[in-house]
Amino acid sequence: MADAEQVRVADAEQVRVADAERRPSGEDAAARALEHLWAEIDLCIGELERARDRAGRLLEQRASGRQWLDIVTTESRPLVVESISTVLSSLATAGHAWRRDQAAALQAEGVSINRIAALFGVTRQRISALLREQGATGADTGEEDAAEAPAAPSL
Repeated sequence: MADAEQVRVADAEQVRVADAERRPSGEDAAARALEHLWAEIDLCIGELERARDRAGRLLEQRASGRQWLDIVTTESRPLVVESISTVLSSLATAGHAWRRDQAAALQAEGVSINRIAALFGVTRQRISALLREQGATGADTGEEDAAEAPAAPSL
């Protein structure tokens, strides 16, 4: 495992322990998704700080007269651009889960799809898709209701 990856795994474990200590019992899916996003933001801040430091060192090398090819071919992994791509991907994933679970929580509180869409600044169709996705994840499948519902009449 690369050094940067080991640091990321160690940082993730520290954040998970801290999250477990402050997590209230009986939380909902939206709270869990927000806690995960919060932890991911902390990890990404660390990753971006490391990428920023490396970018500064690359600029110093360039200012000293080194050619870009020499700089790029001797740079160790993860490259600055790889670190940024990793951060963007992890934030997009955690942010999407938070939006999906928050939309479901708002709907469970009786907020209309139109109102949720207005709050999120997206279309009602996007909220409907999020809610369908939320149901497909198993967090709110409605299987209990389907088991109790009477069978549809055959035609």
